[in-house]
Amino acid sequence: MSLFVISHYQAYALVGARRKGQTVAKTSPDLTLTTVEAALDDEGVIYPDPWNIRLTWEQLEPIAKDETHCFKLVDGELVKIHTFSDVTNRAISLYPTAAAPTMVLAGFPMHRIKDTDPYKDTLAKIKAASPVTSVVLDTATGLGYTATQAAKTAQQVYTCELDPSVLEICAQNPWSQGLFGNPKITQLQGDVFDLIEEMDAGMFSRVIHDPPTVQLAGHLYSGDFYAEVHRVLKPGGRLFHYIGDPKSGLGSSMTRGVVKRLIAAGFRSVRPAPQAYGVVADK
Repeated sequence: MSLFVISHYQAYALVGARRKGQTVAKTSPDLTLTTVEAALDDEGVIYPDPWNIRLTWEQLEPIAKDETHCFKLVDGELVKIHTFSDVTNRAISLYPTAAAPTMVLAGFPMHRIKDTDPYKDTLAKIKAASPVTSVVLDTATGLGYTATQAAKTAQQVYTCELDPSVLEICAQNPWSQGLFGNPKITQLQGDVFDLIEEMDAGMFSRVIHDPPTVQLAGHLYSGDFYAEVHRVLKPGGRLFHYIGDPKSGLGSSMTRGVVKRLIAAGFRSVRPAPQAYGVVADK
């Protein structure tokens, strides 16, 4: 059984079903990973086995209006999944979409959510780096979607996360549970800028670099970091680097600077991956 987490997508539909006079409604107790048929009565919603959870309309109606948070059940109460990081002094929250949620860090969503969703966004990044085999470095764990997806085909995935508070959010996200207990995933704590210096040369066949926005992590867009990425890649290895919308003014100028620094770091065949909003580079 997955974690019980809902958002306005589920709450709004349940409230609407009640107004239509329905006594049963299909809904998801884990942000669309699974679907159940819940019973509706005058007091609220009853989730079937194995959940056996009752929520009242007084609990659900405020959530139906909150489009920016996901909610977990704690001692019978629905509470927002959010925290404040002592490491970065930034607010972190789990932000709902119609499918997999994203994480909002200091006001910045960590996945594309316009005309896509975080799961499809992750698949686009994996495809750009494909074939994702052998040993892979995921430079920024975030919600763990990249590491989890890469582990489906790779022999081993190393994933780095600076902030323990991010992993705290992961532990509360139904879509992140594949990150934990997977023998093919090794989690490393710290800034990848520092961690990569201790990694062996030629250790990885693929590096998937999906850093926070440059405003939050400018050093992960630097020539010094790219030189380290080049060092830890095997000959013939491949880097995928997420940057942002190449059609936007900022994304276009960012891409030009990134390409220039990657070439200076020794990468060859640096080319755009527009469907994944990034570039691919080979060693």
